[in-house]
Amino acid sequence: MSNIYQSLGVRPIINAYAPMTRLGGGVMAQEVADAMREATQFCVDIAELQIGASKVIAQITGAEAGCVTSGAAAALLMGTAACVAGMDPAKMSRLPDTRGMKNEVIAMRSQRNSYDHAVRATGVTMIEVGFCDAFTDVGVRDTEIWEIQAAITERTAAIYYLAKPHALLTLPAVANVAHAAGIPVLVDAAAELPPVENLRRFISEGADLVAFSGGKSIGGP
Repeated sequence: MSNIYQSLGVRPIINAYAPMTRLGGGVMAQEVADAMREATQFCVDIAELQIGASKVIAQITGAEAGCVTSGAAAALLMGTAACVAGMDPAKMSRLPDTRGMKNEVIAMRSQRNSYDHAVRATGVTMIEVGFCDAFTDVGVRDTEIWEIQAAITERTAAIYYLAKPHALLTLPAVANVAHAAGIPVLVDAAAELPPVENLRRFISEGADLVAFSGGKSIGGP
């Protein structure tokens, strides 16, 4: 019997790698699929729904609040927009026109990736620091903490940090420098579950905003 993908002429694959976005994410848990189907039978005020979801996310993660987005990339966009516009609705409405705002985001060169386009989509400029010699096999150089310190200016809106087990510098070191200058740290932790401890780890290590993907090991959409 054919499934919905085969009816569209799309071949199902055996994913032996990981629940990656480009491979369709993870397999959704049956109870999640059932809950989504139930949710489609009602109309609600989306602002009230976000408030309710925020309370649950905050309880699980230890963050002050949470926001459900259409994916981790959307969370990076929303998080960056918040760092740029703050609580000013006039600035929010002007994005991605960031003239006159804090419109630079510092990123370590070895942490740049295709998904940080979501950060740039807000209208900010990525300021790269450090080298990636270790990854290109031409040396051992990566990013030094002083390079981040030197890149911070009055235009810095945030520091972008890609959370990976091999990431250098460490998140606590980056957070200490950022907070000393009054700059928030936005952590891309899209694929960093499991372990479940990571739901709280990055906040405890100094992150101000953390983006997770619900469509991977969490078993969501």
